[in-house]
Amino acid sequence: MNGTVAPGFEPVAEAFAAGFDGRPTMGAALAIRVDGHPVVDIWGGTADERDGSAWERDTASVVFSCTKGLVSILVARLVQEGRLRYDDLVINHWPEFAQAGKEHTTVAQLLSHRAGLSAPREDLSVDDILDWNSVTAVLARQQPLWQPGSGYAYHAITHGWLAGQLIRAVTGMTVGEYFARSIAAPLDADAWIGIPESVAARVAHQQVGPTLSGLIADQAAARTPGIVDWLDRAMTLGGALTPALVTDEGDFNDLRLQRAEIPGAGGIATARALAAIWSATVTETDGVRLLDDQTVSAATAVQTEGHPVFDAPPPFPRWGMGFQLDAEARRYLTPVGFGHDGAGGQVAFAEPRLKVGFAFTTNYMEAVDPRGTAIVDALRGVLTD
Repeated sequence: MNGTVAPGFEPVAEAFAAGFDGRPTMGAALAIRVDGHPVVDIWGGTADERDGSAWERDTASVVFSCTKGLVSILVARLVQEGRLRYDDLVINHWPEFAQAGKEHTTVAQLLSHRAGLSAPREDLSVDDILDWNSVTAVLARQQPLWQPGSGYAYHAITHGWLAGQLIRAVTGMTVGEYFARSIAAPLDADAWIGIPESVAARVAHQQVGPTLSGLIADQAAARTPGIVDWLDRAMTLGGALTPALVTDEGDFNDLRLQRAEIPGAGGIATARALAAIWSATVTETDGVRLLDDQTVSAATAVQTEGHPVFDAPPPFPRWGMGFQLDAEARRYLTPVGFGHDGAGGQVAFAEPRLKVGFAFTTNYMEAVDPRGTAIVDALRGVLTD
């Protein structure tokens, strides 16, 4: 393990180190800020199990659905600036969305997984998802899977294109451009939605751990032939991706996807960058405050909780305006924490009362995963003491 740990935060570093037990090819990083100041910035392990290269200080990683949290910050900033309202109709900004019974869908419903577009009815290919206009046109014309606003199901990948198209309509910039200009550049943060080619060599190689591969096998065995599995389609988009979201050279290990703007799952960042970004949503960080208290309050009002439209086992998550909120499915430091976790074990969030920005990233993807939770629990203990 390399990096720095402020006095008193040693139990957090110990919880991080424990996550490597039994995972000899794992790589990971952890960064935490309190009151805007770094208190933990550590990393270790293997960035690429194929050649044994080490995880370095500047190693970046695919952060999967943590990207939704970043996109939700962008939307909240537009609300803060008066350029968008959560109760706006989507069609006020994206007229093409007024098809197949979606004309009354609000921005809040779109952000909180209530839009009925959790999966595409049409099978998408890799070429489709690399083409922004192609995939957003598919979603604009699609008949929703349920009446928008009447229930929810996790929009695992489609969420990013839906929210991103709103951002494009309001700002005139792509979501990656707007993120770079309004968040990454002011904080000098190594985070991207669509990496430049110069960053490619720094990106860790993702690998699938045994609990994730086992879960996917069990889900495949449980499917009923001839019955559409909408939860599976939410992840695979009908064939563009595999359920694990990575293969040795494909999915989000594919440079084409890393360079594309896929804001539901394709963000790439260092833990250090994510911790700074989330810190800046609740306190001044390196001279930057991204969201004010009023905006945070509006953006974290509960919109979605309880049983989803498509049956899934508890515990169930909660969402605000795109932000994942504290719930049994993802505990933060206190009930007012907000952020978003990501496939395989990524965790990134802010805590308004304690003025914390937190990020744990890893390239060793698990489904049954105590690593991030153990670190959060250790941090809670330190801050409570």
